[in-house]
Amino acid sequence: MKPLHFNASCGIHFFSTLSKPIWNSSLTTIHITNPILLALESCNSMPLLKQIQAQMTRTGLIFHVFPVSRIITFCALSDTGDLPYAQRIFTHFPNPNVYMWNVMIRGYLKSHLYSKGLCLFRLMVRKCVELDRRSFVFGLKACEGLQVGESVHSLVWKVGFCCDLIVRNGLVHFYGERGRLGCARQVFDESCERDVVSWTSLINGYVKQGMADEAWRVFELMIESAVEPNEITMIAVFSACSQKGDLELGKSVHNYVKRTNMKMNMNTSLNLMNSVLDMYVKCGSLVTAREIFENMRNRDVFSWTSMINGYAKNGDLIMAKKMFDEMPDRNIVSWNAMIAGYSQNNKPKEALELFYEMENAGLVPIESTLVCVLSACAQSGCLDLGQWLYFNYVKQKSIHLSVTLGNAFIDMYAKSGNIDAAVELFTEMQDKDLVSWNSMIVAFASHGHALKALKLFEQMREMGHEPDEITFVGVLSACSHGGLLTQGRSYFKEMETNYGLKPTVEHYACMIDLLGRIGLLDEAYELIIKMPIEPDKAVWGAVLNACRMHNNLDLGKLATEKLLKLDPNDSGIYVLMESLCATRCKWDDVKHVRSMMRGNGVKKTPGRSSIEVEGEFHEFLVADKSHPESDNIYKMLGEIVLLSRLEDV
Repeated sequence: MKPLHFNASCGIHFFSTLSKPIWNSSLTTIHITNPILLALESCNSMPLLKQIQAQMTRTGLIFHVFPVSRIITFCALSDTGDLPYAQRIFTHFPNPNVYMWNVMIRGYLKSHLYSKGLCLFRLMVRKCVELDRRSFVFGLKACEGLQVGESVHSLVWKVGFCCDLIVRNGLVHFYGERGRLGCARQVFDESCERDVVSWTSLINGYVKQGMADEAWRVFELMIESAVEPNEITMIAVFSACSQKGDLELGKSVHNYVKRTNMKMNMNTSLNLMNSVLDMYVKCGSLVTAREIFENMRNRDVFSWTSMINGYAKNGDLIMAKKMFDEMPDRNIVSWNAMIAGYSQNNKPKEALELFYEMENAGLVPIESTLVCVLSACAQSGCLDLGQWLYFNYVKQKSIHLSVTLGNAFIDMYAKSGNIDAAVELFTEMQDKDLVSWNSMIVAFASHGHALKALKLFEQMREMGHEPDEITFVGVLSACSHGGLLTQGRSYFKEMETNYGLKPTVEHYACMIDLLGRIGLLDEAYELIIKMPIEPDKAVWGAVLNACRMHNNLDLGKLATEKLLKLDPNDSGIYVLMESLCATRCKWDDVKHVRSMMRGNGVKKTPGRSSIEVEGEFHEFLVADKSHPESDNIYKMLGEIVLLSRLEDV
């Protein structure tokens, strides 16, 4: 195609020509010599745009299609534009061409106003505007619902664009983004022509739905078909390797990128290197990840956050915090990574302190932040903070109560002792998933409401939710706490016969605890012998506790022996055995247990409690007087004890 020339002489020469901004970077086949239009192509602000528009009005250019289309393009697509202003110009221009319609739809998409973009596309169809391939691509991107997108697909067939490569790529992308991989694959397979975008869209669709194996198979077919992947393809492939957790596969892909010497510009090379870095982190190769990180010419927030995530998930919180402190810039995701690291490594105090620091820095939490903080609240019993989060963010409607966030609140309320608040929130939640039901069943079980837990379980099944392993842990735990032997045996059997779930060590621990609590120690031991998996601390701990309850010294000694092999430094084991021996007046055995403790260098873990007051944590040991307010604390405790005694009189 020969370049077009637009030269309407007007005698204006005072606008300087700047480098081409991003908004008009696609304009490559038109050569412009008119000084007003040249100034428009270099425009970078609305005040300047309006000056140029005034000159266009004075010279009559404003009545031509091309100049008006450039005004609309700047206003709709430029970062310094004004979309409502573009809409006003578009509305008042008689007979806008297809380019103008497409630009307006793109503008709405850029501003995430998808419904308005879709309305404009529908109006375009009703007005019988002659659609081009880009009209369909933008129309599909505007479709948030699957059904609407399918109607656009029907229109593609009706007007004869079904063989257009760009449109077919748009359809593959649309179906892939919405999880309809069967439809995406059908469109892909029926295409007589495929380019790198076709393959990449399909691979990316599988990756986004967690179907890493299928994504890898498509990538192999792509290489066999001699289609050269681009950087976006490789980013998706590295994501698939990360999902699989396959380090060797990830290394082979990394070597492929090095071998093909893929050309990279500054921005995409950083994105690609970040995906390589993230792959090594998620596959557990932190040494290689750190080498890549150190050798990166450019790093962004994602690079730093990947390393923080890696160290935190590996339990190296000191290194994670060091990198967090060294970050030149942080965003909310960086803070989330560090807070999650503390929370997931059972350091709730540090997680909550960092959350307060984040708030003081002026950052507004997002849903994932609250989920991490609520987990820390659940671990530390900080009910006040959890309630404040609910009131300040959910009740004030600054953060939507999603199913995930609702589940986190239910867990926090239950573990912090407020079962009524957990029930109330669970009842109010319109959308519930299996995690919601599991959380509530476990909450009832841990609070001793066995019958309520089982009733909720039956209600869950009636509503069509199929239980998983965690559901049965909650159900069997409820039976154990309630001493419901018949129900426990029945549910334990149902797991495999009705749902094909093989009992794990946690399920065996619940059953052994149930049998032990009601005194059926011989049956509990027989179940241990028949276990197809090795008993862990929870199993033998349940046995030892039952032996203490029912004074079974012989089995208690066996349980102690097994437990000490698993964890010889757990002071609780010695304490339980010592208590059992003392109950049976076996004083020589008591001395032997104490001697074992001394010999192994084990000391009884002192009682410990903590309290959070106005964002500051205070921790106390038994008979602790190290706190600066100790005198006042013990004085207050004395008054409370005295008042409680008076109540009993």
